[in-house]
Amino acid sequence: MTGWEMLAVAAAGFAAGGINAVVGSGTLVSFPVLLAVGLPPLPATISNSLGLVAGNLSGSIGYRRELRGQRRLLLRLLPASILGALTGAFLLLTLPAEAFETIVPALIGLAVVLVAFQPLLTRSLPARPADGTAPPVRGGRLLACFVGAYATGTYGGYFAASQGVLQIGIFGLILREPLQRLNAIKNVLTLAVNAVAALAYVVVATDRIDWTAAALLSAGSLIGGAVSSRYGRRLPAPVLRAAIVVLGLVAIAVLVTG
Repeated sequence: MTGWEMLAVAAAGFAAGGINAVVGSGTLVSFPVLLAVGLPPLPATISNSLGLVAGNLSGSIGYRRELRGQRRLLLRLLPASILGALTGAFLLLTLPAEAFETIVPALIGLAVVLVAFQPLLTRSLPARPADGTAPPVRGGRLLACFVGAYATGTYGGYFAASQGVLQIGIFGLILREPLQRLNAIKNVLTLAVNAVAALAYVVVATDRIDWTAAALLSAGSLIGGAVSSRYGRRLPAPVLRAAIVVLGLVAIAVLVTG
């Protein structure tokens, strides 16, 4: 990579880390940039997942206040997310590259649609307590959360774009929690999924990792996650949403025409 390309990748990591902390669609920023600097889709996905773990960590730490009282639920959901991450990583590494290149545009398209229509979905959900309190999660609701964590973990282990949006959408239909507390749950589960998937890639697919790109993304996302978890809630949601949709469409165009 040239110096300008390295700067672009680091900046993409910063933006992706920040968006992941607040919205959960940062891959739609970093993935197109990795494609633009010349990485093939499969190495780009693997390097991207590895590079964004640092941002997931800083974003989760930034939301530690919203995590209060949710330890028990998270301990129950983390095994499902981890199992899903391993499933997704296995699918990514075993499916033919041609299948991956066919599936990814559809996944990005789904993520773009979810991001674009998220306000409509959010308005359809019942109101949640303003003080963040909610009844214990048991029985069918707990099972639904477990299934949702596994499904989104599998999606995230295979391709992470809009994993967080999917999580907030699913858990928002099951849990009676304010949006910011749902976002905190999303950050921790996404951290677990990306970390486990990244570890699997390091162990069995070292030759497919672009370490320079991963390192640049890691540095950028670490700072971006920390900054955004503190200040990002002040940014207008429509601006972020529009940028994600545009960049997602760019990624689809690059994949389809490339």
